[in-house]
Amino acid sequence: MLGMVLKSPRTPLVAEACADPEPGPGELRLRVAACGVCRTDLHVVDGELAPRKSQVIPGHEIVGRVDAIGPGVEGVRLGERRGVPWLGGTCGVCPYCREGRENLCDAPVFTGWTRDGGYADTVIARADYCFPLPDGLSDLEAAPLLCAGLIGFRSWRKTCEGGTVRALGLYGFGAAAHLLAQLAVHEGQAVFAFTRRGDTAAQDLARSLGCAWAGAAEDPPPEPLDAAIIFAPVGALVPAALSAVRKGGIVVCGGIHMSDIPQFPYALLWEERRLVSVANLTRQDARDYLPLAAAVGVKAHAVAYPLREANAALDDLRAGRLVGAAVLVP
Repeated sequence: MLGMVLKSPRTPLVAEACADPEPGPGELRLRVAACGVCRTDLHVVDGELAPRKSQVIPGHEIVGRVDAIGPGVEGVRLGERRGVPWLGGTCGVCPYCREGRENLCDAPVFTGWTRDGGYADTVIARADYCFPLPDGLSDLEAAPLLCAGLIGFRSWRKTCEGGTVRALGLYGFGAAAHLLAQLAVHEGQAVFAFTRRGDTAAQDLARSLGCAWAGAAEDPPPEPLDAAIIFAPVGALVPAALSAVRKGGIVVCGGIHMSDIPQFPYALLWEERRLVSVANLTRQDARDYLPLAAAVGVKAHAVAYPLREANAALDDLRAGRLVGAAVLVP
């Protein structure tokens, strides 16, 4: 197999070849067809998430075809297309797992962080954490749905806890937001897209997907928001989003890492506004979201990079040059 290996944080990935790994009990080996480039990968590579493995192959938006089946796996066929997400395994016995909140597991496994991921032509994954993928989505289109789509969906459902959402703000219009916008518009919500100032490409994409408004993150929206989701890892957007939502509104932080949140006056939180986060995902999120995304016709605006150009894809994401989602293709 060929993999792009992170030897140590803040260094470029290195292409390495080795013998194909064998799946263990309960595992599958998949030949990778596509792997999305997620901002979480950037947090791993840049050391913003502390290393959990001395060397690791990043990547957790993986579309592959089953190439080998480990002992004890049932209901999976060779050649079947499966998706591998960020959550690669849970303990099943901690209080969170027993309560059905496996996204908060005390001993989780994460694809591309605590175990090798999909920046490779081959990957090993637990069979019970791989998902059949709907027909009608190409490998390139399906890959970003496995994290950007799923975390957007989980964040979106969290906004409903604040009541009916008619006006939804999305801060940071990248991979997650451009997928969620399509679902929210389909459901009749008015979507307001907030981008870096001057990012006309992202704003044009937002409008083309049916967003009611697109502008700079620092600017107030044309009407109060019922809810806002922050995908950009910028803590300064928290007070901006709180000031944009109405009384009783909710702001959801959708990322795994964010820069420090600056001090802000209590008045921004008062009147029963709420600030919450989401963490990871559950397998049920995937079971609910993937068929829905296919039925609605959610399509990733995907930019393909050869596997060996993973560093270039990460650089483009880091510098804000990407519109939509980057996908590595072996």
